[in-house]
Amino acid sequence: MSLGKPLLLFLAAAFGAPTVTASAAQPTPLLQAHAHNDYAHARPLLDALDHGFCSVEADIWLVEGQLLVAHDRRALKPERTLPALYLDPLRARIRQNRGRVYPNGPRCTLFIDVKTDAEPTYAALRELLRQYAEVLTVFTPTNTVTNALTVILSGNRATRVLAAEPLRYAAIDGRLPDLDTNPSPHLVPVVSDTWITHFKWRGAGPLPDDERQRLKQFVQRAHQQGRRIRFWAAPDNPAGWRELQQAGVDLLNTDDLAGLREFLLGKSP
Repeated sequence: MSLGKPLLLFLAAAFGAPTVTASAAQPTPLLQAHAHNDYAHARPLLDALDHGFCSVEADIWLVEGQLLVAHDRRALKPERTLPALYLDPLRARIRQNRGRVYPNGPRCTLFIDVKTDAEPTYAALRELLRQYAEVLTVFTPTNTVTNALTVILSGNRATRVLAAEPLRYAAIDGRLPDLDTNPSPHLVPVVSDTWITHFKWRGAGPLPDDERQRLKQFVQRAHQQGRRIRFWAAPDNPAGWRELQQAGVDLLNTDDLAGLREFLLGKSP
């Protein structure tokens, strides 16, 4: 006996059955999409994942033993912890999706920008990350074993402490001067820097040829050393994204989730 579409929809609503398949509901994972200050969105992490972002950034503060997420101290709230907003939902998704943030998707990255003192904050973070070892990339001085989620420390970084550890669940977000010293890519797999220190172009008119060449040189050096590269404070619009993408920049920093998604899917001018 056929129940008919209206009755099926009623039963789905009444008993919580999905009306679409899980695969149909999944966004396209976007490897270059990085959610800058992700916690500022209405639904931290979840808005970025709904748009297919494969990299998100959270600022943390060590307060009375808890790692709280906010851009500045005035915005801290006890319930907005790193586990509650990021680590717990990411682990739940990875378990649900059999080892991936997105079903059959790529590995993803969580940038953690440390706002309080580097070493005590990392000491607390290290103990916390051990609880999520099943889903995290593992680093040693000579090897990287990539897992569903890679944690990268930015901001106040306890670089010397991490460099001395035989095994860890986080690596360092370097800066452009690190390309001169060439640290191990197992310690510094990414270099990030502020656009406005190195370039004068702000997104109006064409990117000057000398700056385009400088950008390509930064990208080439990072890639030769086995690192990804990212810029913050770059023009956050299609003109800026296009120049960065054409130069080979790995992560496009944005506060405009929908706009970058449309750009990367080829739907924006």
